[in-house]
Amino acid sequence: MNTKTKRRMGVVTGVIVIVLIVVLAVVGGNSAAKTVTVSEAVALQGDNKIQVTGNVAENSFDIKGDTLTFQIYDAESDPAASQLLDVRYDGGVSATFGNEVTAICTGKKDADGVLVCSELVTKCPSKYENAEGSLSVADLLGYGDAVIDKPVKVSGVIETGTLAGVNASRRFVLEDESGDARVAVKYDGALSDEMGEGTRVVLTGSLGANGSFTATVVALEG
Repeated sequence: MNTKTKRRMGVVTGVIVIVLIVVLAVVGGNSAAKTVTVSEAVALQGDNKIQVTGNVAENSFDIKGDTLTFQIYDAESDPAASQLLDVRYDGGVSATFGNEVTAICTGKKDADGVLVCSELVTKCPSKYENAEGSLSVADLLGYGDAVIDKPVKVSGVIETGTLAGVNASRRFVLEDESGDARVAVKYDGALSDEMGEGTRVVLTGSLGANGSFTATVVALEG
């Protein structure tokens, strides 16, 4: 190998090394996020990328188009006394999102102190409820006016194709396993990520005069 060829290979190798260093620096800079608490995030100044985990404050969320805004608080704190962090996420809202869901938010704060998420992961602990003493959907509807606005427990299956996000007017449809009776369910809380179409669930709530069931608790049948 002559001197000219060696020099050329040295230059090419140097360029490759520089490109690799730049790529690694960019990737590392984009992926690295400092983990902080909600209270630390509220006090944080600057545009550093952070990851914050907190619970969604009750009824703090709003959905307009594909933009979700909500507030989170430190799960270990008293919701009434803890600091709240405003969060914005421009992306799809999962069906598990709702009040008190644990939200893992990664992004940067803007000039208004809002954490603008590039990544949002939600987690809800599993809830199990015994179906003993619960009504079937057919029995619930069969009682008619006698159960309107009365607290009851009802069990059934989430009908395929009906599971929706918290912003939907109907969260899902509950049906008997036979499929002969069904009722629309409203619920603004967080659903376990183990729930899906065809899942057996137990609901606590009340049937409204309009024929829809407003749930206060949605649990996996266990």
